[in-house]
Amino acid sequence: MERFKLDPYSMPTLTGEQAARLDAMTDADITAAAKADADNPPLTAEEMARMEAASVVRRVRARTGLSQDRFAKRYRINVARLRDLEQGRTKADSALLAYLAVIDREPEAVSRALG
Repeated sequence: MERFKLDPYSMPTLTGEQAARLDAMTDADITAAAKADADNPPLTAEEMARMEAASVVRRVRARTGLSQDRFAKRYRINVARLRDLEQGRTKADSALLAYLAVIDREPEAVSRALG
């Protein structure tokens, strides 16, 4: 088996034959093929929810330009919890998602409010 590290800035491309095969597949065909692949099973609804929440957390922090440590300190979020959220190990609850939405829209106002 060949191992490689995926470079997010240079994603692999499909050959013309692979692209044509994929284009010919229906959603049901794609789902059936994914379910049949023991090495890469489809994500569960819970896994998808964690990934979506992780994306929100990373996006909000990235917009502030702060490191995880500085973001956690400024907005009083436990840094270990922030890391777990960003890596999809845990899922943000609705209160934290609402807090992040406020930070995203008014980061300086939140900073002032927290003193």
